[in-house]
Amino acid sequence: MSILKSLLKMRKKKEYTVQIEETADQGPDLKSMKLEQLKKKINAEFGSTIDLSMDELKTEGKDALLIYLTTMIDTKLLKETILQSISGKEDGFKLTTEDDLKSLCKEKFGGDGYKLVGSFDEIITSLLYGNIIILFKDMEKALSLSMSIGEDRSISEPSTQTVIRGPKDGFVESITTNVSLLRRRIKNRNLRFEKFIIGSETNTTVYIGYMEGTANEKIVGEVRKRLGGIKVNAILESGNIEELIADKSATPFPLALNSERPDAVASNLLEGKIAILVDGTPFVLVVPAVLVDFFSIAEDYYQNFMMGSFLRIIRYLSFMIALITPSLYVGILTFHHELLPTPLLLGIIAQREGVPFPAVIEVILMEVTFEILREAGVRMPRAVGQTVSIVGALVIGQAAAEAGIISNIMVIIVAITAIANFVSPTYSFAAAARLLRFLLIIVSAILGLYGVLIVLVFIVAHLSSLRSFGIPYLSPVAPFIIEQQKDVFFRFPIWSMRKRPAYLKTQNPEKFPKTGSPSPPPMKGDQPN
Repeated sequence: MSILKSLLKMRKKKEYTVQIEETADQGPDLKSMKLEQLKKKINAEFGSTIDLSMDELKTEGKDALLIYLTTMIDTKLLKETILQSISGKEDGFKLTTEDDLKSLCKEKFGGDGYKLVGSFDEIITSLLYGNIIILFKDMEKALSLSMSIGEDRSISEPSTQTVIRGPKDGFVESITTNVSLLRRRIKNRNLRFEKFIIGSETNTTVYIGYMEGTANEKIVGEVRKRLGGIKVNAILESGNIEELIADKSATPFPLALNSERPDAVASNLLEGKIAILVDGTPFVLVVPAVLVDFFSIAEDYYQNFMMGSFLRIIRYLSFMIALITPSLYVGILTFHHELLPTPLLLGIIAQREGVPFPAVIEVILMEVTFEILREAGVRMPRAVGQTVSIVGALVIGQAAAEAGIISNIMVIIVAITAIANFVSPTYSFAAAARLLRFLLIIVSAILGLYGVLIVLVFIVAHLSSLRSFGIPYLSPVAPFIIEQQKDVFFRFPIWSMRKRPAYLKTQNPEKFPKTGSPSPPPMKGDQPN
């Protein structure tokens, strides 16, 4: 039985290797085809696209073919360096074998900076990644040189996750730049990155990063397995990856944390989590993610722990306000008048005297209007978007109240709800509250506050059922781990948070040895005799 299990494991591992290695098909033999035939075949593959350039040249007395995409390489650098290096007459050097080609590359380009490719598919892939290809007559290998264009967005402050105190740099669309930002913060030999190519048509580069010797190998293996099992035609943003590898897609709550901040991702890597970087987007995924991760930010650890704890409590409170405030208004005005003080109740009723709609229609009307204004403010040009959203909300709210369509108290409730929703540090998590808010409003109009309570119970049950790469979503609250409560609702001093999250089951649970409080020793005059 054990031998059979071993064979099955070997077979699964072999199948997985085939999934990530997409260059198993070697294509036609380069040596058996003439340069003119290869030229026609490459031209047919790209469909005579305007930016495909194929130039004939002679190097070391050998006929060669230079191929590249003009829109993907630095043509000025190509003319100034590469062409001068490889073009020339034969000086007693014979280019006949693969070893001769390697010697030529070492002489012209140093020990690295080049790659020998032996299949037609590898040539096509290299061209699409911004490399130049040099095909030599009667040679089994072609020369691939990296010459991709270096026009990337400069590193700037993240636009979606701003901080008052902390680093101001953010990830960009270049995956190599993003890796360098992490390397600058974690100067550790155990930081590992693995490469995947995903998307049959886009061939998007995806890296996973983790700390070897710290991260749980089972979780790392699960991330590899899920990425290797993705079979789609295109990956254009990390959100595509998030949806394809999530444990459960039928949930409004995000199961992976996304961040533009290198310091936040570096902190999670040191905790034992795994980062997923996608070429072409500044948003990096961090898995596994639990509910607590969406209420804490890197800035919590850059200031006094008491202030950090206070702000974290504000975020929890704001989430509950954004989630249930409109439904409480509907439930109380429809079924539970006795919960309000009499003067307040009379004031609200007096304001609603001329309103033609019931409370639930009033709330839904205002919530939908505000969602339209928020979406318009995001999509419009930045110079006018914020003005439109603010002025539009003020003008429409004031005009609607004066016209008797809504009450003044309704404008206050919608404004408080919207402001509380903006407190969430992660946009995808705030969107969950926006969706569930409408469900709670409808249920409260039918069943009152009892319906709100029932829906909240179902939400908690749903959260308890969620998993992120096998980790319970409510960890470390459910299951409750008392030793791990130092960084949940409150942020304890850094010197007291010695251990990594227990739910990750890291290989090295302790972050640093026990040091105790950094309080100074007593003065000599205060010491006992």
